[in-house]
Amino acid sequence: MNSTSNSNVRIAVIAGVGSGLGASLARRFAQEGCKVALLARSTEYLEQLAREINEKHGAGSAFAVTCDLGNPEQIADAFKQVREKLGPTDLLVNHASSGGGPRGGSLLELDPDAFERAWRVGVFGALLCAREAAADMLASGRNGGTILFTGATSSVRGRGIAFSSAKFGSRGLAQSLARELWPRGIHVAHIVLDGGFADLSQGPPANDELDPDAMATVYWQLVCQERSAWTLELDLRPYQEKFFE
Repeated sequence: MNSTSNSNVRIAVIAGVGSGLGASLARRFAQEGCKVALLARSTEYLEQLAREINEKHGAGSAFAVTCDLGNPEQIADAFKQVREKLGPTDLLVNHASSGGGPRGGSLLELDPDAFERAWRVGVFGALLCAREAAADMLASGRNGGTILFTGATSSVRGRGIAFSSAKFGSRGLAQSLARELWPRGIHVAHIVLDGGFADLSQGPPANDELDPDAMATVYWQLVCQERSAWTLELDLRPYQEKFFE
């Protein structure tokens, strides 16, 4: 195992990394001193992001693992690689989703395979990632950990059939895991996101857009919460989001 077993260093796994919030989470966690494992199917982008983080924060700060988060064998292998390269997981963010986004397709147009894929990635894959991470966090001598779920307004208000039903399932999974794992020292929380994400490469966010870097700060605040005041669910939205109209 790599020598990053310093008890002050958190090993963070982000399951589902793209150029938006996933990348902002990776950068923020590395900034806070975490060793970050990046899981997704996009090998080229993951390796590019890992290089960027390693150049800024030092070799070994980020580790790219190509993984289909709907595939049980690939998930198990990904966590095996993370343990061998970085160490056992202290922090997991279940951030992957599928299903065509909040709008998706109508009942008669929906591809059943796309529906199944949304559940395999957003719920089944999240369950498997949480089980791998929790096994590390509950190991003898460990001091708990954090498992975060990225949700959406579709987690509580149906719209796109595949996306919304999977997000409902993910929220139920998060609540169920919280019941089991909170008493054992593992903080499980679900974050509801509502609003369009800003593309920071194009400039500052508009008033009605979510800022991925600002959201990453909130995720980190959840990681740092005292056990006497843990958050179960958090709702994030920009201050001019249409919810308020």
